[in-house]
Amino acid sequence: MDKISVHKVASVIVMARELDRSEPQLRSYVSDMDEEEQAALVAVMWIGRGAFEADEWGDAYETAYAEASTPTGDYLIGTPHLADHLEAGLEALGYDVAAEEEAVMGRG
Repeated sequence: MDKISVHKVASVIVMARELDRSEPQLRSYVSDMDEEEQAALVAVMWIGRGAFEADEWGDAYETAYAEASTPTGDYLIGTPHLADHLEAGLEALGYDVAAEEEAVMGRG
């Protein structure tokens, strides 16, 4: 997962958990990412949702990059359980999600 930092994914998770308060910030944060980061974010979410396995990272990323047709922020915000899927995706890829979320919230 070299296209996006774990810290950025954790930041999206934290904002997605408080979507009623942080939707504008989440949209801005995602729109400030480049296309590769946005595709990687979608790929992590798809892995967490079970559409791809962790060992299919390359396929998930390439598919997300190739099929991007709507603004990524709109797509992600419209995805039920976004934070849970991103968290599960990072865990499947071998990252310590709790530690990253704590760091984002300034507690780590």
